[in-house]
Amino acid sequence: MSQVFRSESVAATEEYGYRLAQELTGGTVVAFFGGMGMGKTAMVRGIAAGRGLRREEVSSPTFALVHDYGGNPPLIHFDMFRVKTWDDLYATGFFDYLDAGCILVVEWSENIEAALPEETIRLHIQRVDEHTRLIERE
Repeated sequence: MSQVFRSESVAATEEYGYRLAQELTGGTVVAFFGGMGMGKTAMVRGIAAGRGLRREEVSSPTFALVHDYGGNPPLIHFDMFRVKTWDDLYATGFFDYLDAGCILVVEWSENIEAALPEETIRLHIQRVDEHTRLIERE
């Protein structure tokens, strides 16, 4: 059964992430689906804050592919936009971080759908208008 949250602002998206962070434990994967500008990184800022980390440290890992924000368990932020093959995925360290019991938040999960664990929290984000997003959790 899916749940839908309607966000009317970046702040509301961050707040949703903050609340979601309270559920996350080591080994959890949160997969984001949605195009550019949907609020994925804003959600990760909220998750970081909810885990007691500095939201100011959060930025899209587009060029680095992965950011480790620390924490206990560590919060690892992936951008899979440029990941096209299994070799690319292995090179990101995705499986190593997963095996280490980290919390993984993954932007552009469409590119690694086959590698996501069955119990992954999947968040599909759709644009309604300039400020409004529908976030469907499955």
